[in-house]
Amino acid sequence: MDYHVKDMGLSGMGKKRIEWAELDMPVLRKVKENFSKKKPLKGTTIAACLHVTTETANLVITLKAGGADVTLCASNPLSTQDDVAASLVKDFGIPVFAIKGEDNKTYYKHLNAALDRKPNITMDDGADLVSLLHTDRKDLAAGVLGSTEETTTGVIRLKSLAASKILKFPVIAVNDASTKHFFDNRYGTGQSTLDGILRATNRLFAGSIFVVCGYGWCGKGVAMRAKGMGANVVVTEIDPLKALEAVMDGFRVMPMAEAAKIGDIFCTVTGNLNVIRKEHFVKMKDGVLVCNSGHFNVELDLDGLKAVSKGKRIVREFVEEYSMKNGRKVCVLGEGRLINLAAAEGHPASVMDMSFANQALAADFLVKKGKNLAKEVYTVPEEIDKEIARLKLASLGMKIDTLTPEQKKYLASWEMGT
Repeated sequence: MDYHVKDMGLSGMGKKRIEWAELDMPVLRKVKENFSKKKPLKGTTIAACLHVTTETANLVITLKAGGADVTLCASNPLSTQDDVAASLVKDFGIPVFAIKGEDNKTYYKHLNAALDRKPNITMDDGADLVSLLHTDRKDLAAGVLGSTEETTTGVIRLKSLAASKILKFPVIAVNDASTKHFFDNRYGTGQSTLDGILRATNRLFAGSIFVVCGYGWCGKGVAMRAKGMGANVVVTEIDPLKALEAVMDGFRVMPMAEAAKIGDIFCTVTGNLNVIRKEHFVKMKDGVLVCNSGHFNVELDLDGLKAVSKGKRIVREFVEEYSMKNGRKVCVLGEGRLINLAAAEGHPASVMDMSFANQALAADFLVKKGKNLAKEVYTVPEEIDKEIARLKLASLGMKIDTLTPEQKKYLASWEMGT
């Protein structure tokens, strides 16, 4: 079996950690049990470009249980857990191409290695595989039945392809499922981002001014958790509706040019590029922490920061201290990459349980109906979304009401009214 991981000797600990995560993923476990019996993915080759974590491991194990031939590569150079990668190869027979800290050349070599398996379904976290299938690997696109996408950033890229009428196959936007972005983006990103900042710096949140750049679902989660840790949260936004929502949620809202002067900790979660730029860095207080929890490492203008700096040094693992020409210091965490995965372990298994159940069931949906779908971006079917929510509630021991026949009739009629 062809693979490329850091050290196969790490597999023992990786297997234990995969098993630990699986304990907190009851919905995916149900899907795996069903897949093991029915083998709905038999004959399907899947290339998955995802963060190589314990939770992702349980997803690809589930896909293999469903009969798929699965290959996994990393969707970010710093997000791989090397022990997990080793265990997937050694203990589960799944080819993995991922090493934490890999350079850009190796990263793309790994992407191409996954595509060399000639997949008919791809799973993306940022649309890098799909991007290659529309550029350097166009020769393989005709054999692709469809793709699934995990992130807001990836969905934006894919909708751009669809709008330009050049998308070569249908894509299921897993990110847009209610059981994904309401929970994964908000509660997962909220907790794991603060976890990454704390592990990297050991700084106190209480009493600090924490600037959240972007108030989408991820931004809401980060702001909520920072507030819960005692920080004074400031939000920067470009969308008046989201900015108004942040105000109603009790946060101060201001332009980045103003926030730059007062913030102690900055975190970008916008999905856009150069959100914090050179003109902002020069206004910052001495010793500020700056990080990113958006998918790509483009949200911080690091080239601009270098231009106004005399040099940099590594002061802690995952902390680069830039010495500014104005005498101040700016600390960039995790090289500007996803701080929750660069310095921590990503989202807790409990929340990824729903996200990855969506991924598995979306793959099943593509196998069954992909040939009849137009080359567009689709949301996860509502019945899948609701079934995942139902299974999650059941796993938590929660029950809900059901409509009476009278209530169903009332909701379906226009005659009864007031």
